[in-house]
Amino acid sequence: MTLDYRRLHDTVRARFESDAALEAFLPRPLTSDALKRQGDDRYLSAMTRRIFHAGVQHAMVDAKWPEFEQAFQRFDPEAMAWLGPEQIEAHMQNERLIRDRAKIKSIPENARFILDIRQERGAGFGAFLADWPDTDTIGLWRLLAKRGARLGGRSAAGFLRLAGKDTFLLTSDVIARLVAGGVIEREPTSQRDLRAVQDAFNTLREDSGRPLCQLSALMALSINPAF
Repeated sequence: MTLDYRRLHDTVRARFESDAALEAFLPRPLTSDALKRQGDDRYLSAMTRRIFHAGVQHAMVDAKWPEFEQAFQRFDPEAMAWLGPEQIEAHMQNERLIRDRAKIKSIPENARFILDIRQERGAGFGAFLADWPDTDTIGLWRLLAKRGARLGGRSAAGFLRLAGKDTFLLTSDVIARLVAGGVIEREPTSQRDLRAVQDAFNTLREDSGRPLCQLSALMALSINPAF
């Protein structure tokens, strides 16, 4: 199968009982207005949750997240930007949390990142995300990795998915479909290969009118029906 949208869709559609069942399964990003309305605390929460997801069972992190929300003042960036060594040490003694010092230390760093963006743009972090063009998703990943803390690799895309910003994910199944379609030869790490991936998604988006998150889900399902 090449990266022809109609063939991709029809292959995946055959695995569902109806069009409605397929549509109900696919993810949906937030609208631009919804991203702008969402408070900056929700973006710091999503960043932190994604960071704690890395290398840990997601269900365990998610089950503990209400405790994180309470312990870290619902991730208010202005409060968390001042989180110092003494407070971090106190959190390391809290048995209700996942006690990972390096990950906890990312909270004040990312709080300052969010506040810096807010100051630079004169608007909330949600407006910054909403205004970033989906046709340059890899550019947004690059910025998050450069200016944020522990948001490199797949964490940038994982954060954006949690936050509701449209993005594709480069899971092993998505990469397998891109390789089979001749877009890349292996997992993309160079900017050249990532640009080729972005171009492929942009073309599919134009052909289908679907958001990037749905297109990457369709790619994964075309390889692994248990996605």
